[in-house]
Amino acid sequence: MFAKIGYYICIPFAWLLRVFYELTGSYGLALILFTLVVKLVLLPFQLKSKKSMLRMNQFQPKMREIQEKYANNQQKMNEELQLLYAQEGINPMSGCLWSLLPFPIIIALYSIIRQPLSRFMLLSAETIEKVRGIATGLGYVAAETNGRASFYEEINLAQFVNNHFSSFTGIDGLFRMDYNFLGLDLTVVPQAVWKQFFSGGWAVIGLVLIPVISAALSLAQSKVAMAGGSQSQSNDAAARQTRSMMYMMPLMSLWIGFTLPAALGVYWIANSVFQIVQDMLLNKVFSEQMEREETEKEKAKREARVAKMMAAREQQRAYQESANKNRGRQPAKRQEPKKAEKKTSSTTEAGRIGDRPYARGRAYHPDHYGE
Repeated sequence: MFAKIGYYICIPFAWLLRVFYELTGSYGLALILFTLVVKLVLLPFQLKSKKSMLRMNQFQPKMREIQEKYANNQQKMNEELQLLYAQEGINPMSGCLWSLLPFPIIIALYSIIRQPLSRFMLLSAETIEKVRGIATGLGYVAAETNGRASFYEEINLAQFVNNHFSSFTGIDGLFRMDYNFLGLDLTVVPQAVWKQFFSGGWAVIGLVLIPVISAALSLAQSKVAMAGGSQSQSNDAAARQTRSMMYMMPLMSLWIGFTLPAALGVYWIANSVFQIVQDMLLNKVFSEQMEREETEKEKAKREARVAKMMAAREQQRAYQESANKNRGRQPAKRQEPKKAEKKTSSTTEAGRIGDRPYARGRAYHPDHYGE
């Protein structure tokens, strides 16, 4: 099931790569043009993500202030951060989401490179068996690893067909595949030849340099992508995470370049170059746009403060006019307070002994508690 899903995912990418290969006749140039078109197709989706990431970097000081203020109240901190995101139109997950897009593309491209007959030329299993039978008759021997067909067996078969193409005429969909680019065989895995670096000439030196160049450009891409953000990040958890992400991608590209066919390294180099150009342009455009927005926001705040001040002045003026009118009127005649009536004792004469009242409401009897 998953193999079939992967096959259908590869079809549009294989078609695009095949169109450029037929136009240029060069596998390397086809990969570069393929990368450019993919970047242009994804550009509209990355614009919002890029702007959101830049705005998030711009408001890092406010975010750190909230984190410090509510360090002992995680719930309140999250509420305040969510409020800041909503007010400023920030999506903290958008930058991460679009940064993962190259991985499914590179997986599909790897499948196309590894299986040129079934995924690039889209030949059926019966046609591939027919090609393999003809090749075997011409002396082709499939490479094996631990008694099983080599993982790159289709690449080897495609190269054999390329060298003996006149014997394979009449097979629908089959065409010559030339993997050479700038004197390099893009089907070779650099890990398999790096020990021959000083003796293999340019054919080996160039292959080993591909992963190194891809890693260096990937690091440069990460630095350019973050250049448009805040330059004063503290050594908090977020800053450490950002730095770890910045070094993870170059290490990933170095691993891909060394352990997989060199064609993927060419794609990664082209992808990094186009991404650097894109980030430089977007950093400039969005930085100027955010400056204008910030200026307009500050202008709106100043206008709001002026309006508030004018309203306060108007209220004070109305109050002063009302007070002046009241001064011209005769004050009302002051009424003397009534004298308080003399309070009389509620104790009856029956409850009194001399001048001292006892037992209100009850007549006093001196022998009441006697024996």
